[in-house]
Amino acid sequence: MKRITLIIYFLFLSSHSHTKELAITFDDSPRVANGYLDGTSRSKILVEKLRQHKVSQVAFFSVSNKLDPEGMERLARYASAGHIIANHTHSHADFNKITLAEYSRDFLTGHNNLKSFRNFRKWFRFPYLREGDTLEKRDGMRELLRKHNYKNAYITLNNYDWYIESLFQKAFAEGIDIDMERMELFYIQQLLNSINYYDQMAVKHLGRSPKHVLLLHEMDISALFIGGLIDALKNQGWKIISLDEAFTDDIASYKTEHLFKFNPGRIGEIAKDNGQSKHLWHPSLDEKYLKEQFEKLVLKR
Repeated sequence: MKRITLIIYFLFLSSHSHTKELAITFDDSPRVANGYLDGTSRSKILVEKLRQHKVSQVAFFSVSNKLDPEGMERLARYASAGHIIANHTHSHADFNKITLAEYSRDFLTGHNNLKSFRNFRKWFRFPYLREGDTLEKRDGMRELLRKHNYKNAYITLNNYDWYIESLFQKAFAEGIDIDMERMELFYIQQLLNSINYYDQMAVKHLGRSPKHVLLLHEMDISALFIGGLIDALKNQGWKIISLDEAFTDDIASYKTEHLFKFNPGRIGEIAKDNGQSKHLWHPSLDEKYLKEQFEKLVLKR
């Protein structure tokens, strides 16, 4: 009954004016799993939900210092299901806090530890999307990626799903009875709001909806609710594509000349280069806002 309620809700929201396209990616795998789900359960549910919803390939940007036996098993499960394993550094370092030399070593360590996985690709996702807060750092990493034949795996659709996960896990740890239907609805609606916001920003600055890249994280709520999110996206006219296909878009080769200490993603870069100085992040990319909405809409405090 709950599932039917969700489907009716998102059918009501649907808009089929034109087909829009996005690729799904997950950062931080194998992410810590010691809350609602364990790592094995998370990966099995996620793989099965993607299969059921006919998403044949997503990309997992992986952190190699998490490769204990269970983490290795988790990435192997994703790869065996046909999904891509790619580089997210060894230690998820913050580029704003270390030198180019230190960051370069972390990148190469990640590469060496991940390259033996099936379906490994030379795609690199900057942790926190931070691509260098000085010209030396930014241009140094651009050259390092070029030298090693890596692609910068940018994102266009940003969100704070990781903070929604932290709210969910905290409530679970405190023994709060969580209404999972409301939790799923909250998660999906926050993501849809940010996705449509960045798509509208793209249309404003590009004159079209590009082949988007959605940033998610490998977390419990991703596994639990990815099916509902895919259904809601399709009901709003979105087509799920592979990251290979997304990278055929012209914006894949775009390089901003601005320095971003905190990067909003590729669409935000383009907007900034076109003169937009404000509202490069959707309002839901804010911890205070999400906490208030979570307590109001999920916990009903």
